[in-house]
Amino acid sequence: MFQVARNILVTGTNRGIGLGLVKELVKRNPPPGHIFAACLNPPGPESTALQNFANQHNNTHVIQLDVTDVSSIRRAASEVESHLKGQGLNLIINNAARTSIDFFLENVDQEDMLLSYKTNTVGPLLVVKEFLPLLKKAAKETTKDKVGSPKAVVVNISSIASSIGQGFDPSLAEVPPWYQYRASKAALNMVNACLAVELKKDGISSVLIHPGWVKTDMGSERAPMTVEESSKGLVKVIAGLDSSSSGTFLDWEGNKIVW
Repeated sequence: MFQVARNILVTGTNRGIGLGLVKELVKRNPPPGHIFAACLNPPGPESTALQNFANQHNNTHVIQLDVTDVSSIRRAASEVESHLKGQGLNLIINNAARTSIDFFLENVDQEDMLLSYKTNTVGPLLVVKEFLPLLKKAAKETTKDKVGSPKAVVVNISSIASSIGQGFDPSLAEVPPWYQYRASKAALNMVNACLAVELKKDGISSVLIHPGWVKTDMGSERAPMTVEESSKGLVKVIAGLDSSSSGTFLDWEGNKIVW
């Protein structure tokens, strides 16, 4: 069992599922040592709720991180390292993402398509790349953990919409092509598969999790799940991960999703 690590980075935390995850992680017993809540614009009004929450919890640090800007990612990695004072980073949750309201082919835009890949696929990959030394440090710190327990974990928040096998199930609400989002998240799934293979030797697991259809700006009010329900389920699944979970695609209840 992974439980939930002592030092955690979550991206895209100023609202929605990202903010929900930060709030849920703080509740863990024992609580994490450090939660790094990364968002695009910490001083902005869109981050007020996050800042107010962080001000009430000494272990929660709001940091600036733009997943489309490698310089921003590197600065964030340096800031996190300075907070950790020689410790490693046990868990990264790549949550930051974008979608588009242009669901159909006639509205597909080249720049919008490329920005979706830059945000949803390349961004998470670069976050892992720049924070890899801290993940490796955490893995080395926990080499005496029981067999089967991952030493450090990357969680990439994906979507059932990226599944070729299940993503167009008529019972699902979002059945339009939704090219930008589906394609970029499907590419993220392959990135995760590659990470799972490459990082295995370092004792680092990499897992995809679908958070469900959630009442957020992206999911809309039509969604059946609240942010709190999704976040609670996600943290429970993460806590139950073991080394055999690496490379799998799960939902917020721990069920496997068809690729």
